[in-house]
Amino acid sequence: MKDSDTNRKSSFKKISVERFRRLCHVELKLRPLTVLIGANGTGKTSLLDVFSLLASSAQGSLNKAISDLSGLPAVITYDREEDLSLGISMGVPGQEPLDYLLRLKLQGTAYVIEEENLSQQQDREASDPLSIQYIVSEGSYVEYLDPSSRGHVRPTWEHNPLETSLSQVPKMYREPEEFRSKLASSTFYHLLDVEPRSPVRLPQPMRPAALPGKGGEDLVSCLFYLRETDRDRFEAIEDSLRAAFPAFVRLDFPPVAAGTLAMTWRDKNLSRPLYMHQLSEGMLRFLWLATLLASPGLTALTLLDEPEVSLHPELLSLLAGLLREAANRTQLVVATHSDRLVRFLKPAEVVVIDSAEDGMAQLTWADQLDLGEWLAEYTLDEVWRMGRMGGRA
Repeated sequence: MKDSDTNRKSSFKKISVERFRRLCHVELKLRPLTVLIGANGTGKTSLLDVFSLLASSAQGSLNKAISDLSGLPAVITYDREEDLSLGISMGVPGQEPLDYLLRLKLQGTAYVIEEENLSQQQDREASDPLSIQYIVSEGSYVEYLDPSSRGHVRPTWEHNPLETSLSQVPKMYREPEEFRSKLASSTFYHLLDVEPRSPVRLPQPMRPAALPGKGGEDLVSCLFYLRETDRDRFEAIEDSLRAAFPAFVRLDFPPVAAGTLAMTWRDKNLSRPLYMHQLSEGMLRFLWLATLLASPGLTALTLLDEPEVSLHPELLSLLAGLLREAANRTQLVVATHSDRLVRFLKPAEVVVIDSAEDGMAQLTWADQLDLGEWLAEYTLDEVWRMGRMGGRA
């Protein structure tokens, strides 16, 4: 079986959200590439925040993540019940998916983990399907499925009540640990900082790096490492740059000091190379995106918020292709405002987010809308601009 086939079977299948900002009652089946479109304030970034919060819960940093969001009262849907419920399921090759549920309840200005469960049904088609409960947690009562006895046991170690039981599962508990590891690896990439003294514009250490970093702090290190260890992948990135910038020739890596590298951009129209601090915002952001999406270190789930910022509209067809190719190696969830990017996507890759009458978010896959006749005459972005698929202010 190919790696991409295995990755897809073990990918995340569905996410459910109850009472997170405008995501009051949401359930979404996930695909290899999920691109979220909709007006401002409808819930695109909120859904990315939910994924990030779930990742933090698996990392053992739930308390910090909630504090970074200004506390649980700031994210629970206004005028609703005082709890928040998040669920996500992950495919398991040859078996039924693993289903995870986390419910947090307000306690003053803080929170308690009211309920947590990691389970797996054995036969969904049976009239009375059996379910394996790997983690069962209700308030302070916590049980794990012991892999040796196959019975449930209480934790014999110090258990932090502000962090999930999932994040504290022993590594010898194989199924929960595999689920935890994949969820914990999820990475949220925001807009790349390209200010004059930002990390992406400065010389970087000569060290192995499988990813360019959230802020581009490892971009030079990653590209140099790829050039030395995976020439085909490095040349594919350079090919993407040539397609985007016809005058581009190659990337070079002049040493700056012991153990430190700079990177230069050779342009056939210039007699001297351009250093990172001389590149335009669009050049830097495309270089970072092309490197990220080609990187061998992509995690199980990759979250991208507005990758189109600063990119010329003509580059968005290339970006769509890079997203689609990367979705063979990671599960991508992308939020965008760019109708030009949508032009190069398929309805099966786009989720439309609308506001219902009560102001809450509604999510619909574009290929589940009746767009056949419209797409026979118009491109997907034109159909969106005309308001025929929703997702407009």
